[in-house]
Amino acid sequence: MIFNEFLSHHKPHEELEELEIKLLLNGVYEWCGYDFRDYAYPSLRRRILHRVYSEKLSTITELLNKLLHDNACLHRLIDDLSINVTEMFRDPSFWKEFRENVIPFLQTFPSIRIWHAGCATGEEVYSMAILLKEEGLYEKTKIYATDINQEVLQTAKRGYYPLEHMKKYTQNYLQSGGNRAFSDYYKVTDTGVKFNSNLMKNVVFAQHNLVSDRSFNEFQVILCRNVMIYFNKTLQKNVHQLFYESLSKFGFLGLGDKETMHFTDFDKYYEQVSTKQKLYQKTT
Repeated sequence: MIFNEFLSHHKPHEELEELEIKLLLNGVYEWCGYDFRDYAYPSLRRRILHRVYSEKLSTITELLNKLLHDNACLHRLIDDLSINVTEMFRDPSFWKEFRENVIPFLQTFPSIRIWHAGCATGEEVYSMAILLKEEGLYEKTKIYATDINQEVLQTAKRGYYPLEHMKKYTQNYLQSGGNRAFSDYYKVTDTGVKFNSNLMKNVVFAQHNLVSDRSFNEFQVILCRNVMIYFNKTLQKNVHQLFYESLSKFGFLGLGDKETMHFTDFDKYYEQVSTKQKLYQKTT
C-alpha cells in the first residue's frame, strides 16, 4: 500500500484517541487490578488528557508507558480517575429527609448495618455517625465505609480535615436538622481539625471495588451518592444488582440527586420514601 492510500485508510484522530484510552485502561486493569473500563467515556477522557498534560507528555500512549514504569505516576492517575469530591452533610436537605423519613424505620430494627459505598475521604461517614449519635441509634449500628482508593481511605480513618471547611460544614449540619454545637464533634489542632474518635468506634473502613467486587454483607441502609454518575449504563445496572442483593427487605438505598434507577429492572422493587430526594425503600 502506497503512502497516500495508507493515509486515506488511516483512522481519524478521535478513533485513534479512543483506541489509546482503551489500551491505557486495559493496561491499568492488567497491571494493578483497577478497572475503569466501564466508566463514562467523556469524564474518563477529560481526566486522562489532564494527566497527559500534567505529566508534560504528548500522547496517551506515552502516559501508559510512564505509568507502567513509574508507580508515582500510576497513583496520580488513579487519584484522577477515582473521584473524591465530598463534604460533611453534603446536600443538607438529603440528610434532613433521611432524619425524618428513614430514622423512624431504623428505630424499629434490633441492629443496623450501613454501607457507605464510595466513601472517598469519609466526610459523609462522619456525618452519618453524628446523625446516629443524635438519634440514639449509634450503639446498635455498624457502619461499613468502602472505596476503591486506599489512600483516601487512610484520610478517612485519620479524621483530619481543614479548619477552613468547618464554616460550610457547620451550615450544612444545621440545615440538615442538627441542633447541637457542631464544634462539639471535633477538636482544633495545629494542622486543622480532628473529629472525635468515638464517632469511629463502630466504623469499618475497607477497600472495595464496585466494578469487580461482590456483596460482603446484608445491610439495612446503603448510601452511594454521586458515584454512579461516572459509570456507563451497563456498569450502573451491575452496581444496582449488587445493591439489590446486598440490601435487606425494607432496607433503604440513597443515591445522588443526578442519579436514577429508572432505566433498570430494579425500579419496580423499590418505593421512593421522599418526593424530594433519591431515597428508596426495598419492598421485594
